[in-house]
Amino acid sequence: MKVLFRFDASEALRRKVAAFGVEVCPESDDAAYQRLLPEIEVLWHVLKPVTAEHIAAAKKLRLIQKIGTGVNTIDVDAAKKRGIAVCNLPGTNSRAVAEMTLLLMLACLRRLPELNDSVKTQSWAGAWKLQDRFGELGGRTVGLVGYGAVAKILSAMLEAMGAKVLYWSRSRKSAELGTLVEMSDIVSLHLPLTPQTAEILDPRKMKTGAILINTARGGLVNEDFLVEALKSGRLAAAGLDVFAEEPPRPGHPLLSLPNVVCAPHLAWLTQETLERSLSAALENVRRLGAGDKLLNQV
Repeated sequence: MKVLFRFDASEALRRKVAAFGVEVCPESDDAAYQRLLPEIEVLWHVLKPVTAEHIAAAKKLRLIQKIGTGVNTIDVDAAKKRGIAVCNLPGTNSRAVAEMTLLLMLACLRRLPELNDSVKTQSWAGAWKLQDRFGELGGRTVGLVGYGAVAKILSAMLEAMGAKVLYWSRSRKSAELGTLVEMSDIVSLHLPLTPQTAEILDPRKMKTGAILINTARGGLVNEDFLVEALKSGRLAAAGLDVFAEEPPRPGHPLLSLPNVVCAPHLAWLTQETLERSLSAALENVRRLGAGDKLLNQV
């Protein structure tokens, strides 16, 4: 069965999946991807969108396997019309994302990028001038918007560190969304991006001096409002692993702000996550070949 893994894989990962007959195509190589599409039966998809045009070109495609959870980057309707199964991997990256979320919280509270730069640029004394901006996680109120697997793991970590946790989701909540946003010292987003959740958070309504963390999807926040809140001092900082447009365009205002800590949408990416994900994806390839029920079909 022809399986294509569209991912900027390391050489070690390439060799590993090749042992299972899986071919790797970098997300950055559009020409190779277009050339390979007509022959593939299974597409392992990470981030770069799978469009209706791609699906139409993939005449033999039977399964789009999301390596991760969110399927907003897949034209699910187009796949459904062709009878192509779409599956995801809930839970495989939850611990990695929870730990990265905690890391971004701490990095914002302790101004870690600025401290790192101060030592490397020999501005040691300059870092001490930031002393009025340093803070601790213990004793603060953290609001989790969304309460799935990631938020549940993160909640236990936060409580163990002495933080008070509020949470809100459509099915379960300890506080109403508006109350959570207004009361929390840190707001962390853990929702899928859907028409109902797009720009669900207005950062201008957050508590003065609060911190926003987003390891879910950039479209959950209006980035213009976020820039406004960060520049005005309404927000103390933001930790962002995701953006509305990825990668963000050169000169994007969020990238120039000293109180923004950024990562390139890799909160999910650890060796452990890859092990769990590849195991589950290979199992679905086996099931597809055997005609068995697929895991986590959306």
